[in-house]
Amino acid sequence: MRQIVLAGNWKMHKTQAETREFFAGFLPQLASLDPARQVILCVPFTDLAAALEATANTAAVSIGAQNVHWEEQGAFTGEISAAMLKELGIAYAIVGHSERREYFGDTDQTVNQRLRAAQSSGLTPILCVGESKATRDAGETEAWIFRQLQQDLVGVDQSNLIVAYEPIWAIGTGATCEAAEANRIIGLIRGKLNHPDVPIQYGGSVKPGNIDEIMAQPEIDGVLVGGASLTPDGFARIVNYQIPVEA
Repeated sequence: MRQIVLAGNWKMHKTQAETREFFAGFLPQLASLDPARQVILCVPFTDLAAALEATANTAAVSIGAQNVHWEEQGAFTGEISAAMLKELGIAYAIVGHSERREYFGDTDQTVNQRLRAAQSSGLTPILCVGESKATRDAGETEAWIFRQLQQDLVGVDQSNLIVAYEPIWAIGTGATCEAAEANRIIGLIRGKLNHPDVPIQYGGSVKPGNIDEIMAQPEIDGVLVGGASLTPDGFARIVNYQIPVEA
């Protein structure tokens, strides 16, 4: 059975003090959280220890990193290895986010290396795939995503994997992909995987106002949330989503 995974990606936001303040406001709002839902906060490297401390007494929230290097150690200034993250108690790591691909030179080859390194140390990677507006306008969405999956997943254990479909044109733009279209693409992604229980999330301008509609879609197993994960009340509304009852 596929797990429901609701993850927040803080990107480059929040100091340690702000991290503690966030969890002080967020955790009390999880009292009635459905235990079948896995909540993950992927925070900056400098906030990992503070986030782990804040969530030490709850099983409702896991902490993840926003990236991981493919080597165990070496001359890689500014990078963090999977073993370093595992030692802290980190369980998850985002890999291949479009911002890493666009701004920091990640390729499908390095994404694949990061995925395998994360798994080798016992982390569960969250693989991000998705198309640009130009690719979608050219009618090449499916081919682009299938190519990403084919190259990214070489040698990857799909029994220890989360996939996030994040259309680049919808990230931080307010232009959410229509729920039915996100559901369609995620269904196509599922058809390219060889493990039936890989959770597949949607990410791209997910907000408290659209979470219920998104999670009502049968193929969508959760969300990867950017800006809306930065406020305790907003993210609490997202993880406590309610699927609309049909009239």
